[in-house]
Amino acid sequence: MPETVLVVEDDEANALLIQTLLERLGGYQVVCSDDAEEIVRLVESGAVAAVLMDVSLTNTRLEGNAVDGVALTRHLRSLPSGRSLPILLLTAYAMRGDRETLLFSSGANDYVAKPIVDQQGFIDLLRRHIASSHIVESPQDEA
Repeated sequence: MPETVLVVEDDEANALLIQTLLERLGGYQVVCSDDAEEIVRLVESGAVAAVLMDVSLTNTRLEGNAVDGVALTRHLRSLPSGRSLPILLLTAYAMRGDRETLLFSSGANDYVAKPIVDQQGFIDLLRRHIASSHIVESPQDEA
């Protein structure tokens, strides 16, 4: 069964484009949402292998408060099921220094600039993050 990737994107056209890319090139199942409560439930359920998080969410609310992708990522990281979950930021903010600032402030694993030009490279990056999150401790680590 294909792994499920959660796409957090409030622009419907962007969500559809990313979903199509993930399904066709990556073979992933995709859930798209910008509903923070639903996103939290999905992450808590353990049903997703990774999250692709738009930085500039405009209408997303968590517990009644407006949140952007950075704040929502920080919240997901605070959940037991979100600590090692691969979260990749998607953003059109691609100025010098933005990558480091956004990764540090959010706790995300990686950063991808939009538009996604290297589609296969994007899929490969996502696969690497998902694979590294599945690494099981070796028996000597458990002793």
